[in-house]
Amino acid sequence: MAFMRYDYRALPHWGATVEEFRAWLAQFDADGDGRISREELREALRSLDLWFAWWKAREALRDADANRNGLVDPDEMGRLYAFARRNLDLKMADLLQEG
Repeated sequence: MAFMRYDYRALPHWGATVEEFRAWLAQFDADGDGRISREELREALRSLDLWFAWWKAREALRDADANRNGLVDPDEMGRLYAFARRNLDLKMADLLQEG
């Protein structure tokens, strides 16, 4: 039995820049420090109705957090964007409409 969900709002491919991704993600930066925690990332993924958002946030943080401080710093945002494109198959036009 597969645990895939095919009806989530952000599907296929091309479209946005890292800056647009950063702008979308900024609305989930609860403490306004310009960095994204695992909890903030989980909320962002939940807003897209993704299954297992907590697990995907953990995996994304592991991949993007180059300095291992537990946060995605502004200079690591490109790594997070690459992870999202590669593993979550996000379509930025959908993200921007959601926000």
